[in-house]
Amino acid sequence: MAVSDQDEKQLRIDLAAAYRLLDLNNWSDMIFTHLSARVPGSEDRFLLNAYGLLPEEVCASNLIEVDVKGENANISPESVNPAGFTIHSALHLAREDAHCVMHTHTMAGMAVSALEEGLLPVNQTNMEFYNRVAYYDYQGVPLECDEREAIVAAMGDKNSMILRNHGLLTVGRSVEEAFYRMYYLNKACEIQVEAMKTGGKLLLPDDDVCEHVAEQMANPRYNAQSIDLIWKAMLRKLDRIDTSYRD
Repeated sequence: MAVSDQDEKQLRIDLAAAYRLLDLNNWSDMIFTHLSARVPGSEDRFLLNAYGLLPEEVCASNLIEVDVKGENANISPESVNPAGFTIHSALHLAREDAHCVMHTHTMAGMAVSALEEGLLPVNQTNMEFYNRVAYYDYQGVPLECDEREAIVAAMGDKNSMILRNHGLLTVGRSVEEAFYRMYYLNKACEIQVEAMKTGGKLLLPDDDVCEHVAEQMANPRYNAQSIDLIWKAMLRKLDRIDTSYRD
């Protein structure tokens, strides 16, 4: 199927919307939060926010196209965060289905990333990720591209990852799929942190129950419909607040 300029325009709008939703959901870490997407029809070109912009400032037109080295593929002075690019490029290059990669430093995500036991099935939301979350041990700020192989190996075929002592990461075949996974992975972390705050003994369902729920949540028809309806609802919400992300 031929790729048109309209395909890239829509991708830019969707990715910019995801940045605005990141801000709206209080997931922002100032200028250090990164969401990326593979340019339609390309294997080695990606869209990323310009280094220095807040998520609330990102719009379709100011997303930067970068190559596999994280260098601006167009003639303009803007650059991207090298640490952010290392993590994203690793998965874009290794996973054909990783069209979009999202990485956040949310308070709940960072808190759970510091727990030895990681994410626990304390709630139905958490069970969606039961045995479906990868973990990557902290190696320092990921500035070197040779760390790509380790990130890819840790991720395997999973779509969600907890970067220990760091934050959260999700991939998707589309912006909306990666956003859906990030929203609920972070929500699962929030639920766990709140449950642990009570100081009570955590009630964890049996493994077979958790696996059953995870399989239910992964039902392709249910999952695809949920992602589509949620994304459309989120865009409507953004449009009621501020349509400038589309510019």
